[in-house]
Amino acid sequence: MYTELAASVIGIYLVYRIFIRLRLSRAKHPSLRGHSKWSRRIAKQIPFFSYDQKYFFACDGAPEDIQQKRKAALEQLKNHANSSSPKTIAFLSQIKSSISDIIFTSAYRIPFPFRDVLHKELLLGSIVDESKGVQLKDIDGNWRYDLSGSYGVNVFGYDFYKDCIQKGAEKVQDLGPVLGPYHPVIQQNVEKIKKIAGLDEVSFHMSGTEAVMQAVRLARYHTGRSHLVRFCGAYHGWWDGVQPGIGNQRQVNDVYTLSEFSEATIKVLETRKDIACVLINPLQAFHPNSDGPSDSTLVASNRATHFDREKYADWLQRIRNICTQRNIVLIFDEIFTGFRLGYRGAQEYFNVQADMVTYGKTLGGGLPIGVLCGKHHLMKRFKDDSPAFVSFARGTFNSHPYVMGTMNEFLNRIESPEIQQHYSQIESIWNERVQRWNDKLAAKNLPIKIESMHTILTVIYLLPSRFNWMLQFYLRANNLELAWIGTGRFIMPFNVSEEDFENICDCFIQAVEQMQADQWWWQPENYSNKVIQRLMLNDILRAKFPILSKIISSPAAPVYKSDKETIKRVS
Repeated sequence: MYTELAASVIGIYLVYRIFIRLRLSRAKHPSLRGHSKWSRRIAKQIPFFSYDQKYFFACDGAPEDIQQKRKAALEQLKNHANSSSPKTIAFLSQIKSSISDIIFTSAYRIPFPFRDVLHKELLLGSIVDESKGVQLKDIDGNWRYDLSGSYGVNVFGYDFYKDCIQKGAEKVQDLGPVLGPYHPVIQQNVEKIKKIAGLDEVSFHMSGTEAVMQAVRLARYHTGRSHLVRFCGAYHGWWDGVQPGIGNQRQVNDVYTLSEFSEATIKVLETRKDIACVLINPLQAFHPNSDGPSDSTLVASNRATHFDREKYADWLQRIRNICTQRNIVLIFDEIFTGFRLGYRGAQEYFNVQADMVTYGKTLGGGLPIGVLCGKHHLMKRFKDDSPAFVSFARGTFNSHPYVMGTMNEFLNRIESPEIQQHYSQIESIWNERVQRWNDKLAAKNLPIKIESMHTILTVIYLLPSRFNWMLQFYLRANNLELAWIGTGRFIMPFNVSEEDFENICDCFIQAVEQMQADQWWWQPENYSNKVIQRLMLNDILRAKFPILSKIISSPAAPVYKSDKETIKRVS
């Protein structure tokens, strides 16, 4: 009798555990992005392979005349780079092998199979020595409009930050780089940040990644729970504790990657007892459940955005309510969006108050910083009744006097009526500008569209193509400076004038027209993104399993011709 009872109890328990596991699985996004462990496993299995000269130009089935047009265009881009940027190319060639960031970004500007054929002159980055207005000058004397936004630092324009740095340094120059003691300017900084965040306490760190690490650590410390919830595609710095998928090798078992706008996700948050915190990157409102767009992954034309401010605000409010009910710490990672979306950042923009907020990028007035703000009981690093049970966190360069001085200048300036007026108008200004930009593109029948969230823009490609990543090189040749991720993200500062905007539009449209004329968007009949993705899968399988070369076409020749029947077989 007892044996049967025990077996029944065990059976019920196992059924319950399976039910709980299935509920968690349903809350994950169906893509590989939503399944971190599988994404790592599969990433390890994808081999490197390289398209040769022939296949590079003919991988979409282009006929010989189109191939020759593309070859000539690539040679022309190379010659332009060599003639306009000889000092930059020479300088980067000297330092490239010694700086690992350059090695990585040079290799990952484009999908890797195309890498070897592309000229090194096109893959290298920039060496700049001057900024002015919304432009940068490289060491060859070329002035380009900067669309990179310095990864989000540049909200108000480079002249604004140069002045912040200069005046901030003057405030603390008598002290110098003294570490440990605080300069008195820190008090005003803390009070201003607390008011902006709507929270009680502040800790300073050296980077956004470090601030996020501390937020998550304190949430676990005070809740006594093990797991973090992040949302599919969201970036929270390079720490593997918040990025358990591709790019990090440590086995991470304390992170749940769930799907946004999912009732299954809501159910998980309402029922699980092991969730310490929910980590939100408000930038995901631009492309929910998708990674940040980069040209290195642009193998087809399926980049998309789905920005709906009201819908995302409602979603965040639901998360807020559940976190309150379940004693889960709600953390806003505003490293990127803080001080851009509004004076109070995404909390103001979406009208949701977090328990903890991290800031970085622009808050240092142009100097490196990471800041964590939170409620008193969450920020405390020790427990009164367990004095040996602490959550230790320190940093040698935290609260560096020169950073504090520059931050103080920044915080004072953004309170000015001029900056506050910018905040009230900037989104409507850029919505109208993006509409004009798209009208110009449509009028010229160009296969490009610009989509935006506030002052953050991305390029959407309207025709299926394997060569969309080429646009970044045409843009550079037409005096537009991009980040290494290419056309995935344009970060526009508030100081772009109407004249600047018109010039940027003209440069952009000229680049798109040149790329179109050079036949990179030529298409065979019945071409689609699905066809392109299957071709890429064929190439991966052939490289991984050479025996399949007898079944799948060789990379030495086009995978298929441009005739209708062959394309039907491939698709």
